[in-house]
Amino acid sequence: MKMDLNSDLGESFGAWTMGDDAAMLDIVSSANVACGFHAGDAAGILATLKAAQARDVVVGAHVAYRDLAGFGRRNMDVASSDLVADVIYQIGALQGLARAAGTAVKYVKPHGALYNTIAQDKRQATDVINAIKAIDPSLVLMALAGSPLISWARDAGLSVVAEAFADRGYTPQGALVSRREKGAVLHDEKLIAERMLTLVRDGVIEAVDGSLVRVEADSICVHGDSPCAVAIARQLRQRFEQEGVNIASFAG
Repeated sequence: MKMDLNSDLGESFGAWTMGDDAAMLDIVSSANVACGFHAGDAAGILATLKAAQARDVVVGAHVAYRDLAGFGRRNMDVASSDLVADVIYQIGALQGLARAAGTAVKYVKPHGALYNTIAQDKRQATDVINAIKAIDPSLVLMALAGSPLISWARDAGLSVVAEAFADRGYTPQGALVSRREKGAVLHDEKLIAERMLTLVRDGVIEAVDGSLVRVEADSICVHGDSPCAVAIARQLRQRFEQEGVNIASFAG
């Protein structure tokens, strides 16, 4: 059994600290690094990239809507020409910083509202796909497991890895529970670890109504901005290692 663990990092901004990148990088195998549109400043992003390189953690571009005030979690109807250019711009910026840090960007994981929108919205999904193909078609796209985006991206020639979320609730249809609703975010690290073990072994996750929903995923995310993110990730890695699950990046 093999599974990638990823986390959203590089999200501190100036005097404001978000998450514990150093601690998370000791646990995860892939790091989704902010590109400055929803979070992150150049110096902090560079420091996170250097820390990832020192630990042999694979780096991905965590692209987002241009929404610092909303942390990239507000839905936006962005024109295709702007969205394509914005995604190219973010990937290019991170590629330059990564090169200076002695590492390289291997994949792209959209953030927040952009991630959720392109999982179902073909127009914006196509914009993100076209942006990736324009700057570096070898980049892997990380997408929500079970979403139409996976087939759209593969049909366009991109490599895709499906992702599940350790600390998020699921609907019976396999979608993420909205952050505005009860049960959207999970906090019990032991419960989360057992849920993810069940996912690895049986390919299912318990939904908010108690039913089992099938989820095929090759990467599991722990959100770095959660107050208990490090504890969740540490417990998850510990349980996986106890049960013989090999933790390694899909892009290693």
